[in-house]
Amino acid sequence: MVSGWNIDKSRAAWWAGGGMLGLAALFVIYSFIGTFVFGLFLYYATRPVYRRLQRRIRPRSLAAAVALLVLALPAILLVAYTLIIAFHELTTVARTANLGALPQPVQQYGDISRLAQNPEQLLENADNTKLIEQAFGSTYKYLAFVGNAALHLFVMIAIAFYLLRDDHKLSRWFHRTFADTGGVLEAYVHRVDSDFNSIFFGNILNAFMTGTIGAISYNLLDMAAPPGIGIPYPTVVGLLTGVASLIPVVGMKLVYFPVTGVIGAEALMARDPGLLWFPAVFALVSFVIVDTIPDLVLRPYVSGRNLHVGMVMLAYIFGPLLFGWYGIFLGPMILVLVVHFVKIVLPELITGSPIQPWAVDPTYLRDGEEFPEPPHDSAESKETDSPTDPDSSVAADGMAVQPPTPGESDDADW
Repeated sequence: MVSGWNIDKSRAAWWAGGGMLGLAALFVIYSFIGTFVFGLFLYYATRPVYRRLQRRIRPRSLAAAVALLVLALPAILLVAYTLIIAFHELTTVARTANLGALPQPVQQYGDISRLAQNPEQLLENADNTKLIEQAFGSTYKYLAFVGNAALHLFVMIAIAFYLLRDDHKLSRWFHRTFADTGGVLEAYVHRVDSDFNSIFFGNILNAFMTGTIGAISYNLLDMAAPPGIGIPYPTVVGLLTGVASLIPVVGMKLVYFPVTGVIGAEALMARDPGLLWFPAVFALVSFVIVDTIPDLVLRPYVSGRNLHVGMVMLAYIFGPLLFGWYGIFLGPMILVLVVHFVKIVLPELITGSPIQPWAVDPTYLRDGEEFPEPPHDSAESKETDSPTDPDSSVAADGMAVQPPTPGESDDADW
C-alpha cells in the first residue's frame, strides 16, 4: 500500500496493464470499425437461419458455414448469372466490332494481329512504353484494391462465423463475469440483442423488398420503352439493386448508374433527340422509387419494429453522414444502445436510487413478458436445472447458453 493514498501497487500495475490492453483492443476495432460492424451485421442477419439449422446439423461449425452460405448463395448465383450475361454481350460486341469506324489514334492500339507477329515493335515507340507503364501502374492499383477488399470480406465472414459458432460461450462468460445480482444488466442486454436482431435481419428483408420493387418497376418501364432502346435484362437489374442495397449509400447506384449510361448511349447513337426522355425517366425512377423510398420509408419500418420509426429513419440518415459507409449499421446500433440505457438505467441514475429491476416496470421493459431471472451460480444451476433438459439454461440476451460437454471446461470456452 502507498502511504496516504491507500493504493495497492500490485493491483494498480495490473489495472494499468489492463487499461493499456483495452486501449490496444479499442485501437484495432477503431481502425477496422467498418469491418467489425459489417461482420456483426452478418452475424445477426444469419442467426435466425443458424438457430434452425443448428437443431439438425452437427457440428456447430458446419451449421454456421451452411447458414452463411444460405445467406450468400442467392447473391452469388445472381452475380454469377450477371457475369455470364456480361461475358456473352462482350463476346458479341467483339465479334461485330469494326475497328475501321474508330478514330486513327485508337486504331493503332486495336490492331492486335501485327503485335502478335512482332512484339518488339511495341517497345520501339516511346509512347507505347509510357502507355505500358501507365497500364501496369493502374493494374497494380486495381489489384491492391481488390486484394484489400477480399481481406476485409474474409475478416467479416470470419467474425460472423465464430460469433455464430461460439456465441453461447461468449454469453456464458459475459454473464458469469459481469452480471449483477439484480438482473439489470441481463434486462439491458436482452433488449439490445433483440433490437439488434430486428434491425440487422430487417436489412435482409429490405434487400428482398427492394429487389422486388426494382424488378417490377424496371419491367413496367421497359414495356413503355420507345422502339430501338430499352432496359437490358430488367428483372436481373432489379434483383441486383436489391442485393446491392446491402452495400450502404452507394450500393444501388453501382447498378443503375451504369445502366443509365448504357441506355443514354443507345439513345445518342440512335441520333434521335426524342429518345433521350427514356434514360432520364429510368434514372428518375431508379433514384426515387427503387433507391430513396425503400431506404427512407421501408427500411425503418422493417428494421426498427420496437423503436420509434422516426428515430430509426434519422439514424439511417445521419449514420452514413457521420461515419461513412458503415454508418448505416453503426447509426442504428448507437440508437438502440442509447434508447435502452435511457429507458432502463438513466431514471435510476438521475434519482440516485439503487439500480434494481423492480424499480422499473417489468411490463414496460418486456412488453408484458416475464422479467428475466437474475443470474445463478453454476452450483445453484446444477441444483435447480432439470438434469434431463440440457437446454434449460438460456441467456437473457437471446443467445442460448448450453452446459459444457464432457471434457469442456470454462477455460476452454474463454
